[in-house]
Amino acid sequence: MLQSYLGRIGAVVLGACLAMPLVATAQQSAPPAEKAAAPAATAPAPAPAQAAPVPAPGSTATPGWNVPPQWDKVDRAPGYASVPGRETNVLIQGAGHEWRKLRNGPVTFYGGILLLLPFAALLVFYLWKGPIKLHDPLTGRQIERFTNIQRTAHWTMGISFVVLALTGIVILFGKHIILPWLGHAGFAWITIVGKNLHNFVGPLFIFALVVFILLFVHDNLPKAYDLAWFPKFGGMLSGEHVPSGKFNAGEKALFWGLVVVLCLTLSATGLILNFPNWNQGREAMQIANLVHGVAAIFAMAMACFHIYLGTVGMKGAFQAMKTGLVDETWAREHHQYWYEDVKAGNRPEKVIATSAAQPATGD
Repeated sequence: MLQSYLGRIGAVVLGACLAMPLVATAQQSAPPAEKAAAPAATAPAPAPAQAAPVPAPGSTATPGWNVPPQWDKVDRAPGYASVPGRETNVLIQGAGHEWRKLRNGPVTFYGGILLLLPFAALLVFYLWKGPIKLHDPLTGRQIERFTNIQRTAHWTMGISFVVLALTGIVILFGKHIILPWLGHAGFAWITIVGKNLHNFVGPLFIFALVVFILLFVHDNLPKAYDLAWFPKFGGMLSGEHVPSGKFNAGEKALFWGLVVVLCLTLSATGLILNFPNWNQGREAMQIANLVHGVAAIFAMAMACFHIYLGTVGMKGAFQAMKTGLVDETWAREHHQYWYEDVKAGNRPEKVIATSAAQPATGD
């Protein structure tokens, strides 16, 4: 009886196994039941419109919330700015485009040509005439030409001027003469160093400049005999002796034109550029930058003649500023009126006797 009962259970299990594929097939082919329609959602009531803020009297703010700027209608007129300060509400400053065109155009191009002309002229003159020499032998008697204070002021101003000139050339002409062969990384490094040197050496130059002007202004006042110097160009072309005071007419022209006019202009515009926190506007900074660049170019061009005559162009000139002393022969041939005043005791400079005479500087 047990065997009969087990046989029936096996038949039921076998039949269920055979029927399972049929049930699965029927479930796959049966059409999906339609979803019950969801109840219609109730639309939220519109929020009441929020009133736009009213600008304060005199404000240029645009009424409305989150109003994007219309870039096609942006002009140079002052707008609204939440940041306080001068010109912070000016988005486009049109003078900046004009400044950039002038600085990167005529100032750079013609300024570069102007700087090359003195070098070319002085090279031709040196190859043609050579250094200016003395005609008579040295006497061995020295005359004090510059005091220690005068020489200190001169060298401080001169060295700082050269540093400012070299770093200024990097800033103004660097991307044309340095960037192409040094690359962006090297040029950026040199420019950053040069800019910081320029900014920090500038005040030292201004201080030395003021001291230098006060020390030398008296001896650079024009005299009647200076008019005879210019037609003969000091005898540098003909070799003719042209008497002069402690400074000849050419040196006086450099003093008033280069030191007083150009260097004071450089100092004033340099301070404007060096201290933007003085609340000057952008246009004032741009004008100061252009004036500073043009004045610097003319100053460097004029300084080339002074540096030439003070080094390789005239025998004994560098020694005068190095030691403060010159030989009597040098004083008589180059600054006769000053030499005569010193010998007559009308000048504070003293004559210093040495042991023996020396050969002429030109020998």
